[in-house]
Amino acid sequence: MEADDIDMEIAAEVEMDIFDGTAAASSSSFSDASTSSKRLAIKNTIQTNFHEDYVFQIASSPEISTLAVSLSSNTIKLYSPATGQFLGECKGHISTIHEISFTVPSSPHLLCSCSSDATVRMWDTRTFKQILFWDLRSSKQVACLEESHMDDVTQVRFTPNQQNKLISSSVDGLLCLFDTVGDIDDDNHLESVMNVGTSIGKFGFFGEKNQKLWCLTHIETLSIWDWRDGRRDINFEDTRTLASDQWNLDHIDYFVDCYYSETKDRLWVIGGTGAGTLGYFPINCTVPGVIGSPEAILEGGHTGVVRTVLPVSMTHQGILSEKKGIFGWTGGEDGRLCCWLSDENLAANKSWASSTFVMKSPRARGKNRHLPY
Repeated sequence: MEADDIDMEIAAEVEMDIFDGTAAASSSSFSDASTSSKRLAIKNTIQTNFHEDYVFQIASSPEISTLAVSLSSNTIKLYSPATGQFLGECKGHISTIHEISFTVPSSPHLLCSCSSDATVRMWDTRTFKQILFWDLRSSKQVACLEESHMDDVTQVRFTPNQQNKLISSSVDGLLCLFDTVGDIDDDNHLESVMNVGTSIGKFGFFGEKNQKLWCLTHIETLSIWDWRDGRRDINFEDTRTLASDQWNLDHIDYFVDCYYSETKDRLWVIGGTGAGTLGYFPINCTVPGVIGSPEAILEGGHTGVVRTVLPVSMTHQGILSEKKGIFGWTGGEDGRLCCWLSDENLAANKSWASSTFVMKSPRARGKNRHLPY
């Protein structure tokens, strides 16, 4: 490990009742919801060498016990999810890394990354070396869609239940739906365009057969869409205020992500404060404009803006046996990587958080978090 000295700097707490069936009704107050919450603690910290680096994203392998962490230094570092042990790093990108993913089921050790350096790279996480091809079938470009968006593309996603459908989002405020069957081009394969009206940060799928789409923007608004019909169902314009009104902690400054539980058919938006506290706020998709009281609160692990959340329930069954009792992982602009315990592992006291520093330099604190591209 790289200077991974264990200390006792952090005593972080998490309140949760999000997955045990005791979630409070969305109309209840924060004080009511907190009475049924379970308090859990992170006590151990592990020193890493993130220094001034932001944590951008955390990804987990479907079949192996590895966490990949992308940093603002254009580097990807790999850790053990259970102990926080440093395993190695992947270096090669020369500009901002926008997304990392273990996406090849037949090759669980392969990690993909894309960057503003205009490259998509594939890494072997056993050797931390690049694999020198990017199209797994023919190493040739299949298509190029250049005319649908007028500004930087922020995400592309194949729809879960119809793998021939592709949705892209952009700074131009548009969500574009493509049919990828046959010879793909902008003229004949662009099926619909959904106008969000402002720069789109990220989106994801939820609902029965994943027919719904949630969309978070760079000005911290949330909207719900039926992507098959190209119809906006709900628009939360002042989302931060709606969420902030549901608890008695600091004002919500930003949203990190949304989380969907398929078994419960429920959607949460994950909001955060500048001090690093996170809340899971339930979204009521039947009553427009309603955001409920937080059903999970992660507090004390971070000292700055949180950039990424990876709940253990979003990982695959193959690695859950080693992570039993872990709620998930978070990373942020304070350079910390935090592991949060669920109640079933409270006595084990094995959760961890990286803690490179307590105070950042004035130069680092002045960085602007909204520099997506």
